[in-house]
Order: sequence, then C-alpha cells, then structure tokens
Amino acid sequence: MKKEKLLIAIVVGLAFVLGLYALGRSVAQLRRSQPSVSVTGMAERNFKSDLVVWSASYQLQMADLETAYKALQEKQKLVADYLKGKQLPDSSYTFSSVNISKEYNSYYDAQSERRIQTFAGYLLSQTVTVTSQNIEHVEKISRDITELINQGLEITSHDPAYYYTKLNDLKVEMLRNASEDALNRATVIAEGSGSSVGKMLSSSMGVFQIVGLNSNEDYSWGGSFNTSSKMKTASITVKASYALK
Repeated sequence: MKKEKLLIAIVVGLAFVLGLYALGRSVAQLRRSQPSVSVTGMAERNFKSDLVVWSASYQLQMADLETAYKALQEKQKLVADYLKGKQLPDSSYTFSSVNISKEYNSYYDAQSERRIQTFAGYLLSQTVTVTSQNIEHVEKISRDITELINQGLEITSHDPAYYYTKLNDLKVEMLRNASEDALNRATVIAEGSGSSVGKMLSSSMGVFQIVGLNSNEDYSWGGSFNTSSKMKTASITVKASYALK
C-alpha cells in the first residue's frame, strides 16, 4: 500500500514537472513567434566649428648648444611679440618645450671603403600653438605669419584644426532625433502591413560621424572625426526593434 502511494506521488510529481516544462516551451515559442520589426533611424546636422587650434614651428642649427639655445629664445620672443601685436591674449597661445637633436653629415670614404659621419651641429626646434574661439582672426594670423620672415625668422605655418565645444549636447540631441526617426520608420512599415507598433524590444546606438560639409569623405565603420573643415556635417544612427500588434 505504501509502495503504491509512493509510486502515485512520483507519477504526479513527474507529470507536474513535465507540465511546467511544456508550459515554458509554449511561452518561449510564443515569444519567438511574436511579430516584430527592426529599423535603423538616422539624424544629420550641419554646424559651424566654434574653436580653432593652429600651430607654427621654427628651428635652427648651430655647432654650439648654448649659443643655439639663446638664438632660439630670441626667435621665440619674435613670435610672442608678433602674436601680441595681433591682439592675441597671452592665455591663447603656448610654446612647446625645445626639441634638441644631434645632426651628422654622412659620406662614403672610398679609400677606407666605409661610410663616415661627422658632427654637423645641434638642431633645435620649437612649436607655438594658438587656441581660440575667434576663428576668423586666427585664420588671418596663420596666413600673415610669414611677415616674420622679413625679421629673419623662417617659420612654417601648419593647417588650422577646427573643433566644436558643444559636441556632447549636439550628440544627445541628434540621438533623440535618430530614435524618433527609427520609430517613424517602424510605424510606416507596420501600417503598410496592417499592424501597429507595440513596445520597443531593443535599441542600440550606431556610429557617430563628423565629416566636412559637402565633402566627399568616406564614412568609417569606426567613426570619422573631421578637424580640417570649419563647416561640418554630423550624423548618427540608432538601430531599434519593435513588437507589432
């Protein structure tokens, strides 16, 4: 009698477990079979940079290091006076540390059949970097910097780099717009199939890109970040999935 009761209890318990398993599979299958739509929303915005970073470099070569260093300091003063004369505040530009390297002349000695190097002097170089939100003014200075050549200073002006200081705010705004675009696309698809959009199932941000306005720059899977153009175009994508009902 006891054995029969135990056997009944085992059978009932097993049936209960199998029932839960079957119910779980049914729910999972129902979820898997739930109709859904996946879309990619996009937002694009043209904007103007509000910060410029421009640099120029100069160098000299002399046999004596101490003499060369003093001469470079004189050149640094010429550059600083030039920038001050252009009404740039001291806080807007910085001078890099002096880079020093030994230079050698090399020639082949046929008699000894070997290449010989002789000390040619110390090469000293320095860079001045200007950071300002007065873009047009700095652009003019970068073009007129060759005026220093008349004062005996050979200086190389590098291309300005352009940035936007409110980029994080722009990115958040564009992310919202891209999400709204994704929902609009999903709605159009749902209406076309006689359905309506339900709850969001998943969402992820795509690549954030910045390229020059009206440029032919290629978009990158890792994201582009243009600094050579003052006028730029930013774009961002959002991938989202929605349930259909």
